[in-house]
Amino acid sequence: MFSKILIANRGEIACRVIKTARRMGIQTVAVYSDADARAPFVKMADEAVHIGPSPAAESYLIADKIIAACKQTGAEAVHPGYGFLSERTSFAEALAAEGIEFIGPPVGAIAAMGDKIESKKLAKEAGVNVVPGFVGEIEDTEHAVRISNEIGYPVMMKASAGGGGKGMRLAYNEKDVREGFESVKREGLNSFGDDRVFIEKFILNPRHIEIQILGDKHGNILYLNERECSIQRRHQKVVEEAPSPFVTPKMRKAMGEQCVALARAVGYFSAGTVELIVSGADPTGESFYFLEMNTRLQVEHPVTEAITGIDLVEQMIRVAAGEKLSMTQEDIGIDGWAIENRVYAEDPYRGFLPSTGRLVEYKPPLEGWTDDGSANGRRGVDGVRVDDGVYEGGEVSMFYDPMIAKLVTWGKTRDEAADLQIQALDAFRIKGLGHNVDFLSAIMQHPRFRSGELTTGFIAEEYPDGFEGAAASEELLRALAAIGGVLATADADRARHVDQQLADDDLAAPGDWAVKIGDNEYTVVLEEEAITVDGEPVELSFDYTPGETMVDIELDGEALTIQLAPTRTGYAVTTRGATHQMRVLPARIAHLARHMLEKVPPDLSKLLICPMPGLLVKLHVAEGEEVQPGQPLATVEAMKMENILRAEKQAVVAKINAAEGDSLAVDAIILELE
Repeated sequence: MFSKILIANRGEIACRVIKTARRMGIQTVAVYSDADARAPFVKMADEAVHIGPSPAAESYLIADKIIAACKQTGAEAVHPGYGFLSERTSFAEALAAEGIEFIGPPVGAIAAMGDKIESKKLAKEAGVNVVPGFVGEIEDTEHAVRISNEIGYPVMMKASAGGGGKGMRLAYNEKDVREGFESVKREGLNSFGDDRVFIEKFILNPRHIEIQILGDKHGNILYLNERECSIQRRHQKVVEEAPSPFVTPKMRKAMGEQCVALARAVGYFSAGTVELIVSGADPTGESFYFLEMNTRLQVEHPVTEAITGIDLVEQMIRVAAGEKLSMTQEDIGIDGWAIENRVYAEDPYRGFLPSTGRLVEYKPPLEGWTDDGSANGRRGVDGVRVDDGVYEGGEVSMFYDPMIAKLVTWGKTRDEAADLQIQALDAFRIKGLGHNVDFLSAIMQHPRFRSGELTTGFIAEEYPDGFEGAAASEELLRALAAIGGVLATADADRARHVDQQLADDDLAAPGDWAVKIGDNEYTVVLEEEAITVDGEPVELSFDYTPGETMVDIELDGEALTIQLAPTRTGYAVTTRGATHQMRVLPARIAHLARHMLEKVPPDLSKLLICPMPGLLVKLHVAEGEEVQPGQPLATVEAMKMENILRAEKQAVVAKINAAEGDSLAVDAIILELE
């Protein structure tokens, strides 16, 4: 076994690998860029080596710097995590040339499966079902249009070396192909150093199922069940679970054996994932197609660990050291259900725009879960596990992926795991930048998610007009109104006891409150033994000290966590996937609120405003040009993904305030219309 390994990655996955290595008694070496100098993974490792500036292309993507760090520290092996150099054959070859073990699959398998075009050819030769498409070299946009017309719309354009949702465009017609083909090439080149593109038929109502593979150097290959990753946004996975609510034992066996055969055909060992697409229109589930094989550890690997009890990182290390797998296919079971939500620095209330910046407050629902080496250790504490690599006061940088954390829950049933997600998300405290916690909670509560009727179009279909917060039941609103009355009473009582203030009992806080939540108004009456809302009793109990920003409440025997922020006339209360603006006034003066003037927001419709920090990579118009609704005006790159900003109405470009290549701040005015 190795005595020291280097992790050629950053963030949560670096922390994850270090935890397992530490438990195995293996010393660890971290490498870090300027942006990560104070990151948790750097402090967790036994040693750390600085490898360059913040951009990944100048640090984490330079193999020579990783190898130099290995030589400097005496690291015998390298775990690449996911992304960066994890699927680059040249990196694995360079390590081998220096006598450093690569904790991953053989070079031949990386080459065969890492290239989406070549992998489809191999899968087809091996008798695996593949999605109809064109797997050769595409010359230019006109060639792409001809291919798409022959396949039939809709089609998906993908960067050959892409991954993580980058370098992908869905085209419903020829116009979409002409508009998106060059963007896919650019994203592929910028993110992966490869601008080749392939085109395939887009399967309608698809479900995204993936099979976890694990093999050793002695010819043993197993499948560790499946994961369902159908809930995606812009082809980026948002929610993952294991097992799938769709896959039957018969399907699981068919998929697993086919994926093992494919892995065996390329001499695979280590952990890997075969991604499949299944037609939701086929109730038998037999219409599944090979998409690609990821020759690395997946972001969503914790859900497989939770239901199998197998530490995938440990197995990767043991396989790299030459050990045989200690289990057989018959040993692989399914214990319970696990769900993973990806907590991202993106604002669902603003069209999921990236939201980089400083984490003014960061408190996950569970800090520092400990893996004790047992199967239960993969499930965190009481079924809640948080994999993260950020810290309070640190920044979510524009240079890397916007993930803040992975929240994993395990339960005996799917509903139990989902309920744990809702409770844990309520307790996630993140301030300083936009995040998607409310959105994740809304998905966990959604009837369609609960029914297991999932497709990759779930988010687009269920939130066609964007996200405005999870819908609240009348029961929850009434409970929040009661809570608002209690909070206001406690705060008013504290205020009158502050030094230099009147504290006469005749001036005690009122017990009758008028509470408005959205368009709903309630009368809350607090008495010694009861709380009533519109005359009906509400059963709740909690302890609140004025100034607290998080309160745990027992409501009708169930736990409810709320986060509070005081406002001018009440509170902003966040719980169950939504922030509720609550106006709380003494009942005797509430009628006066109707006389208050409303502040009208300024008209910004004539301005094209940059919605996120990013790089202006292309201006599509010139001053004096007339534009039509939907016409592209500018393309801004943020978090390595290109975002096309379009005209909302017919207008003329009056003035352009930015140039291609400019770095733009959020709300920067790109151009003005008239």
